[in-house]
Amino acid sequence: MPRLGTRKLYWLIQPKLEAAGIKLGRDGLFKYLKDHNLLIQPKKRFTKTTDSKHWMKKYPNLLNEFPVERPEQVFVSDITYVESDEGVHYLSLVTDACSRKIMGHHLSQDMKADKVVQALKQAVKSRVSHAPLIHHSDRGNQYCSALYQAELTRNNMTPSMTDGYDCYQNAMAERVNGILKQEFLLYRCASFEELKKMVDQSIEIYNQLRPHLSLGMKTPEDVHKKKPA
Repeated sequence: MPRLGTRKLYWLIQPKLEAAGIKLGRDGLFKYLKDHNLLIQPKKRFTKTTDSKHWMKKYPNLLNEFPVERPEQVFVSDITYVESDEGVHYLSLVTDACSRKIMGHHLSQDMKADKVVQALKQAVKSRVSHAPLIHHSDRGNQYCSALYQAELTRNNMTPSMTDGYDCYQNAMAERVNGILKQEFLLYRCASFEELKKMVDQSIEIYNQLRPHLSLGMKTPEDVHKKKPA
């Protein structure tokens, strides 16, 4: 996790520092990393992956002031682009809003609905309950398609969508995209297949090993183990 961030890094290494008799606070670690030019430099790139100007039915935003209190109460979905030497590819993600666990993902050469729905199918297989849940996404044509909506209906999921093209209304999904691209997918792969392996490995590390500030420094897998009622 080469771009984990200093707060999480300190949380992970603090017991080892104490065991070795090294007195180093979090601020001291920040200073040390800054002095050695090791702090993370932000990356800002943007490629539009949402086309909401279409004739298909859009669904209301059900998450306005909606409290998420348990795993598998709300799934959030999004698509982001990733690159290899073979070109631009598209990564579809389905994330549990409570645990932040990536429940399903699919890397493809395009953003057609039949590819995007594969991430949803994987998320369904990863569930630990069959309770009804809300599926939240942007208003992209993939999510509005009959194919995707039929899969939601088949699995007792209620669709919810942003009010327009507003990334802040799907902020959690955007945040997960950013974590994967800025902390894990750092090296340019030679091929689609090589990139696919890197994505699989990165998501496993993200789910199993990466602590989250918002989860009290627990991992998504730790939080998700608390099975929904």
